[in-house]
Amino acid sequence: AQWSAMEKSGQWRFTPPTHVVAAFLKALEIHDAEGGVSGRGARYTNNRDVMVKGMRDLGFETLLDERWLSPIIVTFFCPEDPAFHFSKFYDLMKNEGYIIYPGKLTIVDSFRVGCIGRMDSHVMQGVVSAARNALETMGVKSAAPPKAALLERQRLSELQE
Repeated sequence: AQWSAMEKSGQWRFTPPTHVVAAFLKALEIHDAEGGVSGRGARYTNNRDVMVKGMRDLGFETLLDERWLSPIIVTFFCPEDPAFHFSKFYDLMKNEGYIIYPGKLTIVDSFRVGCIGRMDSHVMQGVVSAARNALETMGVKSAAPPKAALLERQRLSELQE
């Protein structure tokens, strides 16, 4: 109905959402200043690369092989260490200002971390630092996943070929 009114009269059907239009125009301006889709994509890719390297340095493993990693969100396997409990890890990350997401699409325990939004490499380094602090607080000695997780990654990789 809104589009029909706009097509017929060139006007909004009801009171125009001026604040939404102004915010949208500002978002387009910021997007353009960053270099458009390619510029933003490069920042997201760098965010991913910084975070993945740091998390791997801690012992975490990604669900997907390198070539399948997304610059949007990355899934990591939960550590096999018996001291690791996702709910505690989640709370510790949240206490440092980082919200992570439980894995939803795998048969092994995992969690996801987003790489998009108004974040840069410094924020992603903060994610890694918060994860390190959480592991230390929990007494997790190794962030390595269980063997079943690595087998699942291999299975998924074979499906993609």
